[in-house]
Amino acid sequence: MAREQDHMLHRGIGMTSQRTRERLIQRLYEEGISNAKVLEVIRRTPRHLFVDEALAHRAYEDTALPIGNNQTISQPYMVARMSELLLEAGPLDKVMEIGTGSGYQTAILSQLVERVFSVERIKVLQDRAKERLVELNLRNVVFRWGDGWEGWPALAPYNGIIVTAVATEVPQALLDQLAPGGRLVIPVGSGEVQQLMLIIREEQGFSRRVLGSVRFVPLLNGPLA
Repeated sequence: MAREQDHMLHRGIGMTSQRTRERLIQRLYEEGISNAKVLEVIRRTPRHLFVDEALAHRAYEDTALPIGNNQTISQPYMVARMSELLLEAGPLDKVMEIGTGSGYQTAILSQLVERVFSVERIKVLQDRAKERLVELNLRNVVFRWGDGWEGWPALAPYNGIIVTAVATEVPQALLDQLAPGGRLVIPVGSGEVQQLMLIIREEQGFSRRVLGSVRFVPLLNGPLA
């Protein structure tokens, strides 16, 4: 199985070569990503499997790419940055992801934390993401088709929550589902003005850090078949 998985992780030639991936890792490092485990997981995860074949030659560029349904696969730097922020205080057992999308961020998280609970409103995207994670033998992820604004209250609380779409305000439901000491990484804003935020549940209320400008697709209400 290990050999088969290694083959999956390194499938393809040219744009998927190890040299191409190393260039991306070097760029992420130069841009300030310092968590060695995050960099190693991004190095070994085949991003080209998470985009359409026609875009596979661009898979290791540090850019967001379309995945259909008006959604994108996040820029590798943003995946690395958000993962690093989530893990800043140490290992996490139970993380909820809002916005499965292509499943790329899900795949990265699943190799960094014990368990991932991923919520996606667009069923066709989540079905494809499930197939990719099975193909890569990543089996510590549970999926829910539903409204990201609501989170997944039945399985709360979570030590970490990561949101891969921009919310006009921080959803109260997600704050409620954070465990004590839990960390929420979320883009917040509207239009061109979006800020990445880190929110930590303290003994008394929540602390908030604004981490700079970002650009994400909007976090929308309601499941979509």
